[in-house]
Amino acid sequence: METRTIPRTVIRPGYVHGYSEQESRRLGDQADTLAGLLHGGTAYPAGSRVLDVGCGVGAQTAHLVAAGPRAHIVGVDVSGHSLAQAGARLPGVTWCRADLFALPFADASFDHLFVCFVLEHLRAPRLALSGLRRVLRPGGTITVIEGDHGSAFFHPHSAYARAAIDCQVQLQSAAGGDALIGRRLQPLLTEAGYADVEVRPRTVYADGTRPALTEGFTRNTFVAMIESIRDEALAAGLITAPDLDRGLADLRRTAEDGGTFHYTFFKARAIRGDD
Repeated sequence: METRTIPRTVIRPGYVHGYSEQESRRLGDQADTLAGLLHGGTAYPAGSRVLDVGCGVGAQTAHLVAAGPRAHIVGVDVSGHSLAQAGARLPGVTWCRADLFALPFADASFDHLFVCFVLEHLRAPRLALSGLRRVLRPGGTITVIEGDHGSAFFHPHSAYARAAIDCQVQLQSAAGGDALIGRRLQPLLTEAGYADVEVRPRTVYADGTRPALTEGFTRNTFVAMIESIRDEALAAGLITAPDLDRGLADLRRTAEDGGTFHYTFFKARAIRGDD
């Protein structure tokens, strides 16, 4: 088995997972399966102003609304296609198309910011966090959730499955992101000027006794994500087709009887102190 380093000229910058209907379904499966794990402890009071940064199709926004139905939630994303899906899903939310590096909101417009699975796709995540402080009022909170593909381990062990995951990590890196960013949240938020930064792991463990997690996360979220980059990984020359297909088969095996799968998300909370 051989893996190669990807030439950075091969991959275009942007959202490495794409905007297909399949990806929209995967995002929905992920949000619904992990709602309790990721959103536990996050609820916004009535009347508070909340900005969901990089909201995409609104998969996570739906759970913000459920936890804080009387909060005023604004979802912002660069993709008009994603926002159209989000608007159809949640007509009561205010949607705005904008680049998070040039948000069209006044200073201190929001009481709370929610940033989920966004920083991993950015070339300058610390700069993004610094810029977001402008629209957050002093004393307001920011919640950031990111994954870390280095935290994935599974049974039966497979070097081919590990290589398949590494293909996704390399593709995301070549697109300007970082699939290992979860471990960096504390220093990123601190360097961006936030105070009282607290980061806690949120771990997913799935085996045969947890069929909902095995189906919703292992199969429909994580393995589906790695399967989706097959053509791109082969086009970039990262791995041979037989080795990648074996890796994908071995990943699917972790969701079958006798298999196990572990992954850690990192959830951070911080405040904007007085400048």
